Amino acid sequence: MDIIQKLAQELSIRPGQAEAAVRLIDEGNTIPFIARYRKEVTGSLNDEVLRSLDERLRYLRGLEERKEAVIAAIREQEKLTPELEQKIRQAETLVAVEDLYLPYKQKRRTRASMAKEKGLGPLAEMLLSGSPRELPEKLAEAFVDPEKGVEDTAAALAGASDILAEQLAERAEVRAFLRDATRNCGSVISEAKEPGKTSVYEMYYHYEDSIRKTGGHKVLAINRGEKEKFLNVRIDMEEETALRYLRSQVIRGQVPAAQEFLEQMLTDSYRRLLKPAIERDLRSEMTEKAEDGAIVVFGRNLEQLLLQPPITGQVVLGWDPAFRTGCKLAVVDATGKVLDTVVIYPTAPQNKVAEAERVLKQLIEKYHITLISVGNGTASRESEKVIADFLKKTHARVQYVIVNEAGASVYSASKLATEEFPNFDVGQRSAASIARRLQDPLAELVKIDPKSIGVGQYQHDMNQKKLGEALTGVVENCVNRVGVDVNTASASLLEYVAGINKTLAKNIVIYREENGGFSSRAELKKVPKLGPKAFQQCAGFLRIRGGKEVLDQTAVHPESYGAARALLKKLGYTEKDVAAGSLKGLERKIRDMAATAAELGVGAETLKDIVSELEKPGRDPREEMPRPVLRSDVLEMSDLKPGMILNGTVRNVIDFGAFVDIGVHQDGLVHISQISNRFIKHPLEAVSVGDVVKVQVLSVDMAKKRISLTMKIRE
Repeated sequence: MDIIQKLAQELSIRPGQAEAAVRLIDEGNTIPFIARYRKEVTGSLNDEVLRSLDERLRYLRGLEERKEAVIAAIREQEKLTPELEQKIRQAETLVAVEDLYLPYKQKRRTRASMAKEKGLGPLAEMLLSGSPRELPEKLAEAFVDPEKGVEDTAAALAGASDILAEQLAERAEVRAFLRDATRNCGSVISEAKEPGKTSVYEMYYHYEDSIRKTGGHKVLAINRGEKEKFLNVRIDMEEETALRYLRSQVIRGQVPAAQEFLEQMLTDSYRRLLKPAIERDLRSEMTEKAEDGAIVVFGRNLEQLLLQPPITGQVVLGWDPAFRTGCKLAVVDATGKVLDTVVIYPTAPQNKVAEAERVLKQLIEKYHITLISVGNGTASRESEKVIADFLKKTHARVQYVIVNEAGASVYSASKLATEEFPNFDVGQRSAASIARRLQDPLAELVKIDPKSIGVGQYQHDMNQKKLGEALTGVVENCVNRVGVDVNTASASLLEYVAGINKTLAKNIVIYREENGGFSSRAELKKVPKLGPKAFQQCAGFLRIRGGKEVLDQTAVHPESYGAARALLKKLGYTEKDVAAGSLKGLERKIRDMAATAAELGVGAETLKDIVSELEKPGRDPREEMPRPVLRSDVLEMSDLKPGMILNGTVRNVIDFGAFVDIGVHQDGLVHISQISNRFIKHPLEAVSVGDVVKVQVLSVDMAKKRISLTMKIRE
């Protein structure tokens, strides 16, 4: 297999792009570095395409390795033919390779292998290709041998049938045909184990739909229902369709005398061997496809969450709501430093509202708090009411935001949180995290395992390794797209920078603590174990503000500093003009971008990036994202009436819709059919996590705590 051609075809890119990307990956370059600083080499492949290419490259190379191992194993058995070797080498999936290897694979004893041990192999061959006049029973008489365990002709025929049934089930072309036929014509059926038992899986108690029409979220829901023992699940296809095909492969113009025997044999082969194997294969295939789709959705949601714009320059009060144990508060200054912590008890069972309001007033006056960040967990609704009532009474110039606190408890109990706040309990750490994730979502959320940030569906039911790798890639892309201030970043944030691992991240922090802040990117080379390759990969993504070199605060890579300075000189500017931010419209002053790039010794794409950075040095791409909705009042769910139009924040996007926070404790669901006036296959085509959207209330179910919304506003 030509892997380069295969990658180019699958990803709809040129072979030259695929070849260049593979070469760069093999040289040890990271995906963010290739995407940002090797655009001319790859033809501007973005990080998403490059990660897909990297994943497929590993799969295809693994496939080639498996092919070689299978060929070697069959050759060792002296059963490898040129035709079989060619089929193996031409196989495009691991399933196809394993199908071809199956007849030669070492396996446990089967009914067929035991029949062969009894000497019934020749009988099976005779029955398959014998004379039209020879009855099976007559042929079997010669193989009756009580000493070998063949008591009579019936036992001999049963053993021969087992041998032929296994041979038929191990034919690669038979498995491939029936797998395709079942995939195209089969159905997924799920039924309740206990029909009268109430559960969240009731919609799947009598479910049947074609395999092709069963969406990924349904597959994952059915899998979970089966795992939790609420559902029985099976794949079904019209048996006669399968048997008709098997007859064409086995009987054809076969002997009339053996026809009944062969009919029974192929029926047994299908029911006992082929159907269960195909069902396993297809269930696995459907699950993998559903997981891949869910991982893509999870990744998109996570990306939007991480890239929410930071709210800078404000003193924030983090509020971790709770009932019995009280609400934990943490005051965090504009730099993220925790100034104070306290516990109040305004919620049930204590209901000490007056005391809580007194504490709030003192904190706001003492620290000049301008914003309250409230976690959306248990007692969030009750806490929000306390805050809104307090703000009405005092007329304090303070607003509040409900933030998604998913993962805050995971972080607060982690080793990292213990190291960061050794004298705090888990509640205080959680409150500090809730405040900081409003000030800089990216810097705070990277401290949490991406799988613990609740913006996906069925994340605990899927392949954890694949999910972890995909989400780590998303975090890396976000961190490197934004850039990291090397003098303030935590080790947790630094380890997501291209070329920096956990050890290097810790070494950077230690060096910073021992020697003071970095004054230039070049100083990074003094960090222990940060060699030339690591420096090349990470330097462009690390920012140094107020250092010796103005370009160090931009995304211009040190390897392009010469070109950047030459461009400034050519246009009559200096680095002081960059620092002053006075180079807006710089691109318009370059008459011929390609000629200027050639003159400076860089590619045209690199020159465009340099110009963009010189125009807006230190620009944060998150500034373009929608900002959180700041509130000062609160709605009750009972206040909602059909037809009301509200602004809300998209909290989660899933296959069948989007959940929107409209200021009540329960998020409302906008079904996919209510998202857009145009047809969309997936909600992500129209909305993303963090989007501020206008919605209209369709219905409110107080008993089930369900709110139905639409984005198709009807005035």
